[in-house]
Amino acid sequence: METKWLEDFVSLAETRSFSRSAQLRHVTQPAFSRRIQSLEAWAGTDLVDRSSYPTRLTAAGETLYEQSLEMLQALQSTRAMLRGHTTAGQDVIEFAVPHTLAFTFFPAWVSDLRENFGPIKSRLIALNVHDAVMRLVEGSCDLLIAYHHPSQPYQFDTDRYEMVSLGEEVVAPYVKPGPDGAPLYTLPGKVGQPLPYLAYAPGAYLGQMVDLILKQSAMPIHFDRVYETDMAEGLKAMALEGHGVAFLPHSAVKKDLRAKKLVSAMPAGTQDLQITMEVRAYRERPLGKEGARSGTKAPKSAAQALWNYLAAGAAAGTIRE
Repeated sequence: METKWLEDFVSLAETRSFSRSAQLRHVTQPAFSRRIQSLEAWAGTDLVDRSSYPTRLTAAGETLYEQSLEMLQALQSTRAMLRGHTTAGQDVIEFAVPHTLAFTFFPAWVSDLRENFGPIKSRLIALNVHDAVMRLVEGSCDLLIAYHHPSQPYQFDTDRYEMVSLGEEVVAPYVKPGPDGAPLYTLPGKVGQPLPYLAYAPGAYLGQMVDLILKQSAMPIHFDRVYETDMAEGLKAMALEGHGVAFLPHSAVKKDLRAKKLVSAMPAGTQDLQITMEVRAYRERPLGKEGARSGTKAPKSAAQALWNYLAAGAAAGTIRE
């Protein structure tokens, strides 16, 4: 039994909706349902009454819900105590980073840091968006790096958390070029000839951004959804093989664009089929507005020095793009 199953179950008990909980947990609805089913298999009984709407818990489910809250709280408290026993790694900065940023933005960003800030020791914790955010909330990382767009903001308490902007990321459609260098497929497609679409799985953060692009497009887009995955790198691999159109972060494709392995799928003169997101770093404030908060540890000296550098850069307008 995995603790994330309990976290999923608690979310379902509180939202009474599989689709809403899947969205909050940043997983696809089929994957979320499978995890609830795995928990039921472990428990040996039904936990959810699927004959009702909104979703209701069975009597066994109500019991497990109460116990889950206690178990998860106990686990978090135990982890906090265990972390208090170690003094190792005080010079190692721990970053919680969603998978796509971990593969695209983060490596080049660290290279820039080492050139301009100095050498750093880092530990990358690559997770889905929800789990990366929870690492910060639970105090299990020094910094969270994540995308931000006004349409999908994180509900961070500004009294407890602070943020600096690290740069911007543009998501746009790309395809493999043909022998003549022209794109194999060009948007918008036609009613009778939809373009093969390499899509993010439902619930993926970048998928929500692409949905916004398509919703705001001045022209109707005609797609045939032929493939989906949670990760941008997976979509890029399929696009490189010529399987269709993929909306990808520029940091993931800039080398492929230079090598002419990928080209833009946007029609000439069109710029509305892309979206710009901010890349942000978040951390827990060492001091609240009213002074030191109970239970808040002082940040590592290395993490504090890095934060000072990032904050100064953001204030000076020298963020990376």
